[in-house]
Amino acid sequence: MPVTAKLSRKFYEKLGDDIATELVEWFNQVDASYRSDLRDFNDANFARFDAKLEQRLAETKADLRHEIGIARADLLKWMFRYWLGSVAANVALIITVVALLRR
Repeated sequence: MPVTAKLSRKFYEKLGDDIATELVEWFNQVDASYRSDLRDFNDANFARFDAKLEQRLAETKADLRHEIGIARADLLKWMFRYWLGSVAANVALIITVVALLRR
């Protein structure tokens, strides 16, 4: 939404309508040019920000996958140890029961 520059009536009276109108048009052109440059600058900065964000998200995703892999391996080790202990306890119980029954 462009803002049109206006000059007071005294400028028009002192400089004349043609010169004051030309000055207002020049101000508006400079304003439009600066707005366009600012928009381009903001678009470029956003594109750089977006690229950095994508890179950081990819790195974080890779780190998270690595950490999940480590946690999964630790969990499998713990499960195997628990299973091995349970099997050993059950085998010992069966051997004891069979030994008691043979007496």
